[in-house]
Parts: sequence; C-alpha cells; structure tokens
Amino acid sequence: MLRAIRVLAPNPSVYTLEGTNTWIVGGGPTIVLDPGPDDPAHRDEVLASAGEVAVVLVTHSHEDHGAGAAALADRAHAPLFAWRLEGATHLTDGQRFLVPGADLEAVHTPGHSADHVVFLERANGALFTGDAVLGRGTSFIDPPDGDLTAYLASLRHMQELAPRTIYPGHGPVVVDAGAKLQDYIAHRAEREAQVLAGLEAGDRTVAQLVERIYADYPVEVHALAARSVTAHLRKLDREGRVDKAGRGSSQTWTATAPNACARCGRPVHGRGRYCGPCSLALLQGEATS
Repeated sequence: MLRAIRVLAPNPSVYTLEGTNTWIVGGGPTIVLDPGPDDPAHRDEVLASAGEVAVVLVTHSHEDHGAGAAALADRAHAPLFAWRLEGATHLTDGQRFLVPGADLEAVHTPGHSADHVVFLERANGALFTGDAVLGRGTSFIDPPDGDLTAYLASLRHMQELAPRTIYPGHGPVVVDAGAKLQDYIAHRAEREAQVLAGLEAGDRTVAQLVERIYADYPVEVHALAARSVTAHLRKLDREGRVDKAGRGSSQTWTATAPNACARCGRPVHGRGRYCGPCSLALLQGEATS
C-alpha cells in the first residue's frame, strides 16, 4: 500500500480551497511533492513529517505550490525538480523517482499552466495531480499560460494512464479517478455548449456570457469566471468556430461555422483551407513528386 501523508498549507482561498496539499510519499527516505507557499511554519511541519528527504518535486510554478520549494529543498539537503521553476533542475517527461515504497513517474500535462506535471505511481494506480484535477470543484484555466485545448488533451492523457486514486493539489483524495476524469471532460463540454448557446442568443462580450452562464453564482466569482469563459473562446477561435473583433474589454465574439476543406469538404480547425488529413496528403504528394 502506498504511503502518502498530506500536510495542509495554511493558505485557504477561493483558488486553493482549504489550502495546498503538500504530499509526503514513500518512506526512508521520502519524496516531498509541492512544498507549497513560502511559509516557515508549514515548512517546519513538512520536514518534521517527512524525515529524511530524497527529492523535492513541484507540479507547477504557481506560488501556492512552488514558492517554498527551494527553501525546503535547501534545508532538507535534497535536489529540487520542476518543469519551470527558478533554482530547480528541469524535469523531463517520463522521468522517474524511486524511494522505498514508491516509484513516481513525471508526466507533462500542460493546460492549467504550460509547465504543469503530474506524477504517476503505477504499482498503486495513484496519480498526484497538482492543479490539473482537484479533489472538489474544477481546475481554473487562465490564459494565456493556461490553455484549454492543451488541458483537454492532458485530461485524456491522464485517462490513458488508468489511475485508480487521485491525490490532488487541493481538496480531498479522489477514490474513483476514472469517474472524476470523465466528469472533468464532460464539464468542459457542457461549459463550451453554454458559451456557444450564449453567442447564438446574442451575447457578444465575455461579461455578457458570464452574466448568463454564471447567473446563479456569487458575483465575487465572476472575475474568475470571465477568465474561464475567455479560455473557452480562445479554444473555439483556434478551431474556427467563433470570430472576434476589437481588443481588451471591448472585444466582441460571434459564433461562426468552421471553414470547409477545399479538398474534401470536411470542417477545418482554424482558418486554413484544408483539414488535417488533406494537408498531410498534399504535403506527402509534394514530397513524392
């Protein structure tokens, strides 16, 4: 059975739920995952629970996960690894970290942020998901570093890993990982449908879409909702399913049909003349000729 101890950081907020989960994995020595904010008291508690530390890992560089990582690694005399964090050694996709009772594999999962990584413990079907999947609620995608297209691909990648249990960066442990991942994908599809329905109903700005879609939510969350709606619009724009005009707060959006492929007639993602298969066929034909 996997030994995973949670030490909760004292940083509750609308972004972090009850606070950041710092995970201590394995034993004799241990792996410390996501040391959290730069909080000396939290650092003391983590080190007291971790004992000898073999390595410190960070899922992504957001302050509530990685700000305290360098100081903790220094005190523990342990190496620090992250995809993008000052003072850390760069992680590589598939890199493994072994301690007694645990073998963590890094899996690059961009979307919540470009540098996001999850860690898989295959023997126990455990997935440490940082902010890619939360124990409660949904992950926040804030463009431009957050990218919804990449995030959906990462969710599907995590499904392919077939985890059984999720150890999130915030919120409780998830005991049915497969159901949670499917719920996350379904939620994004539902939100996209709401955005398109709002555009079809005449909404033209992010503020109007937020007012419609989040009518039953407290007004305090509308600023966050606007960033999420923007992430959906950017994805739809990339797919050629919306048009935009203007900039900043005055920017407007309208739904549009994707271009038809000039070769086969299928919908084209983006603004090109050809769909992906036809573009490849044309390039291969040029290479052959």
